[in-house]
Amino acid sequence: MTQIFRHPARKLLIRFLLLALAAGGLWFGLKTWSIVRKPVVPQTPTLTVNDVTLLNPIQVAEILTPTTTAEIAEAVKSHAGPISIGGARHSMGGQTATRGALFIDMQQFNRVLDFSPADKSITVQAGARWRQIQERIDPASLSVKIMQSYANFTVGGSLSVNAHGRYVGLGPIILSVKSLKMVLADGSVVDASPTSNADIFYGVIGGYGGLGVIVEVTLDLTDNVKIKRRAQIMPVTEYRRYFFDQVRGNQDAIFHNGDLYPPDFETVNAITYSATEETLTTSARLIQPRSYAVERFGFWVVSEWPLGKTFRRRVYDPMRQDDQDVTWRNYEASRDTAELEPSSRENATYALEEYFVPVERFDAFVPRMREIFNRYRVNVINVSIRHSRPDPGSLLAWARSEVFAFVIYYKQGASDVDKNQVGIWTRELIDAALDLGGSYYLPYQLHATEQQFLRAYPRASEYLALKRRLDPTNKFRSEFLDKYLYPR
Repeated sequence: MTQIFRHPARKLLIRFLLLALAAGGLWFGLKTWSIVRKPVVPQTPTLTVNDVTLLNPIQVAEILTPTTTAEIAEAVKSHAGPISIGGARHSMGGQTATRGALFIDMQQFNRVLDFSPADKSITVQAGARWRQIQERIDPASLSVKIMQSYANFTVGGSLSVNAHGRYVGLGPIILSVKSLKMVLADGSVVDASPTSNADIFYGVIGGYGGLGVIVEVTLDLTDNVKIKRRAQIMPVTEYRRYFFDQVRGNQDAIFHNGDLYPPDFETVNAITYSATEETLTTSARLIQPRSYAVERFGFWVVSEWPLGKTFRRRVYDPMRQDDQDVTWRNYEASRDTAELEPSSRENATYALEEYFVPVERFDAFVPRMREIFNRYRVNVINVSIRHSRPDPGSLLAWARSEVFAFVIYYKQGASDVDKNQVGIWTRELIDAALDLGGSYYLPYQLHATEQQFLRAYPRASEYLALKRRLDPTNKFRSEFLDKYLYPR
């Protein structure tokens, strides 16, 4: 990487760009300061639940912040409904609330209940965040087996969406869950695992809070190891073969993703973190909280500058990514979503979508995705390519076979016109994935039609039958469940 600084012309270019960054950073900081300094207009207090995009405010009737299972059980038993459940609220389409609900805020329900280094397992309350688990298990040289790329999410929320990360040879989080405990609609508390109350286990993981309240989770852990980063740039047409030849069966590979660069979507930066015995270049065990002004400014440049996406590929990524980095697995897994947060979401916001395509259809999906992005001029910041093994049996499984996942990080306006435009190209992308035998991910904006949902999740009828048995009066509700399972 250091060769980029040695050529005199490149040195001049780098100096110019750094000056531009400094000037832009000053502007960006002043803009942020002005936003923070805006006078606060007094408003009538309302109980409103929103998600990280701030696109989906939902007024609820009451908010409960429990710390014990008994509080949750009593509230569920005594409340006729509707009841909604939320944690860190990184879902982006009303999956955690519905109008007039009793909203159970799980963020203070976050204790570690049991930790067995010998068994490599940990039991936590569902509101615990992955960062809390990392801080507890890191001194024992253990690591979370499967989680998202960022550590801010709650465990219960991750189970509810059946999350996944960048872990090689794994896939949905259900593969790492030993058992769970949940509160049903009548206030009773039940245990569920792949061998006990298996129907509940496979329904509630990826069930979006529709069957009850997850209160405890027991997870498999694995060893914390040193990892070394390696990146390789290649045409997207070569990526699938590269992944199967170099990554999929590599026992040392821990994390992997491919960054598909906009605006042409023809080049992939394939990034693999592999176990190593080399000397650490970063001694910290976990990433420490800090200001992310540089990262946030970088995303602003990529999304707003005329040549921002070229700048990212040619300058920004090479400057901040180093193939010589050797860190701990836990360090790489402790990233903070704060690095993605813009200075304001008033007029525009960052959002996510995700599509799953059978591995053999990878080369058919990419050109269709590219054509849709270009036709609608979607402001894509990044497309991260992941891989997943098949889901072992959850009713709303997004990986019914071995799949590649396309995680799309994009910027959109906050107006109704902007939202409608996103809905149009989203439905076209969903059709593209469905036509190839794939699916789309449910934690995001509710642009899919009911027909698309049913095509993508053919076991939805089984899920609904289980919900009617466990929750006959439909207590557990959300905007998502209301739209697709109880359409009006």
